[in-house]
Amino acid sequence: MSETATVRPLRAAEVTEWDLTADVVVAGYGIAGACAAIEAARAGADVLILERTSGWGGAASQSGGFVYLGGGTPLQRALGFEDTPENMEKFLVAALGPGVDTAKIHDYCQGSLEHFDWLVEQGVPFKQEFWGEPGWEPPHDEGLMYSGGENAAPFNTIATPAPRGHLPQMQNKRTGQKGGGYMLMKPLSDTVESLGVRAEYDVRLQQLVVGDDGRVVGVVARRYGKPVLVRALRGVVLATGSFAYNQQMIENYAPRLIGRPGAAIEEHDGIGIRVAQSLGADLAHMDATEVAFFGDPQLLARGILVNGRGQRYIAEDTYGGRVGQATLIQQENQAYLIIDEQSLEQALTTETATPFFRQPPKWAAETVAELESDMGLPTGALQTTVEVYNRHAADGEDPLLGKKPEWAKPIGTPLAGFDLRGFTAGFTLGGLRTDLDSRVLHVSGEPIPGLFAAGRCTSGICAGGYVSGASLGDGSFYGRRAGIAAAADIPTKE
Repeated sequence: MSETATVRPLRAAEVTEWDLTADVVVAGYGIAGACAAIEAARAGADVLILERTSGWGGAASQSGGFVYLGGGTPLQRALGFEDTPENMEKFLVAALGPGVDTAKIHDYCQGSLEHFDWLVEQGVPFKQEFWGEPGWEPPHDEGLMYSGGENAAPFNTIATPAPRGHLPQMQNKRTGQKGGGYMLMKPLSDTVESLGVRAEYDVRLQQLVVGDDGRVVGVVARRYGKPVLVRALRGVVLATGSFAYNQQMIENYAPRLIGRPGAAIEEHDGIGIRVAQSLGADLAHMDATEVAFFGDPQLLARGILVNGRGQRYIAEDTYGGRVGQATLIQQENQAYLIIDEQSLEQALTTETATPFFRQPPKWAAETVAELESDMGLPTGALQTTVEVYNRHAADGEDPLLGKKPEWAKPIGTPLAGFDLRGFTAGFTLGGLRTDLDSRVLHVSGEPIPGLFAAGRCTSGICAGGYVSGASLGDGSFYGRRAGIAAAADIPTKE
């Protein structure tokens, strides 16, 4: 593709005239870019945002809006939930591994309370209501929900469960349109504007501009086919999103997502990662992926999930992203939901924010043996699975996988089978390696002078696992750090 050939850095000595100049130049106007701009401007810097689309928002504005926060936020306390930064850290280290950046998780957890207060100060609203039912997100405007399997096996025995999915209050909620993500980005963009930050739209990042000393001093972008050279007197912040829609990078780093991108916007093409790589930037966890599972959590919790061999493989009442990862990565994307008629009818009476996931089952049968045969499973495989599950579920137990007693109920008859094979999609979690001040690190371990990054173009708090709210959480948290650090990075004059 043509852009690939332009990612090599341009030497500052080759620039004869700059089209735009600012102290801090931010590439990308999603949540990481907005938060970087706010903090840089408040630190006294003249800030310019370059956004490749025609408006602010990025993937954040199209998302569900969860921000993963904890440690005893005012919202948690108001709703009767106890939490500490240490408890939050214990959970995240277990849930987001293997290979997590423990220093970054510790930093994030310790700063979570302050970050919640900061978001509220920017005008982000959180309603003091808790949604405790299984679901992708609350169907109304409740502000708090379990969003990472904290109260499910195995994590409920590792750390004290506490809900940490903080969701901005929505007005006239429309999932996938103006939902929680929009309600998060709108006040942030208003704050950006109130601070006098300039924004240039339809400007696509192409290259970094580097001085003879190796310091990043600007960017080359393109608008309507014409080059735009932008000078950064203090620093450049990359906030350009993931590489979920760059086919070559997906094939190279995260091949399980080939053909199944789940990022909110197609502009996530990895350009921020590639321009930094051209300077020798280090990368981390490029194979890590969030994997959504397109099943109704109310149905999943009441039934059993089996793989292509008719065997259970995960507690059905856990976080959907964990189900998705297990299905795609460990079970070759093979999944079926087995549920009896009574439980199915109960599930369908509940409220949901995702009614489009409630499709009719593919198979229905009077006995497990009949269903097993209709599904083409090996004789006895599903019957054995159901028999073992029912034996323990009769006592409200699930010693095999740890489903909670409230959901561990025997599978009766008649029953149905849902074909959930291939019902996964996801986005990438890996990216540029950064330090706690959001400085991009060279493969040598040293910061690249003048270059900062935050959001999904970086490797944040997630490594192997994921929790809903981690992207908006660490994107906003380390976006702020990037803005502060960039504003303070005034080059010394010789």
